[in-house]
Amino acid sequence: MIIDLRNIKKLIISILIPLLVGGLSGYITMDSMELYKDLIKPSFAPPGYIFGIIWPILYVLMGIASYRVWKYGDDRREVKSALKFYAIQLILNFLWPIIYFNLGLRGFALIWIILLLIFVIITTLKFYKIDKVAGILMIPYVLWLMFATVLNYYTWILNK
Repeated sequence: MIIDLRNIKKLIISILIPLLVGGLSGYITMDSMELYKDLIKPSFAPPGYIFGIIWPILYVLMGIASYRVWKYGDDRREVKSALKFYAIQLILNFLWPIIYFNLGLRGFALIWIILLLIFVIITTLKFYKIDKVAGILMIPYVLWLMFATVLNYYTWILNK
């Protein structure tokens, strides 16, 4: 990907936004992460450290994808719509760990993550219509959320 130097600021902002959202959410839930170790988890649950590797990668991919859409101009209706859905999914993403870890509402967190997944899929499709690469960059996030949804379901069922 060739980056126009005039837009490097947009790229940095685009990457920093999801990283900061995820970082803040992680900071808020840091003390509750110990509880995850004590949960009964399904056999396919990855070790805790994997989440610390996967999420930053996904946030960077999200940021690059949003940059690729943003550079088309936020005055275009389809770009505004795509970025609005992107912002909503970021808010949903920010709140899910608080609901799941801090509040321990795993059943409600399951509904929340399904809502998040729906918004991410819509965002991905909107991104793809504007910039195919942006849409493709969102696919790992969609796949990870599908996995996280199944994991959320099983940890809820196993720990009722």
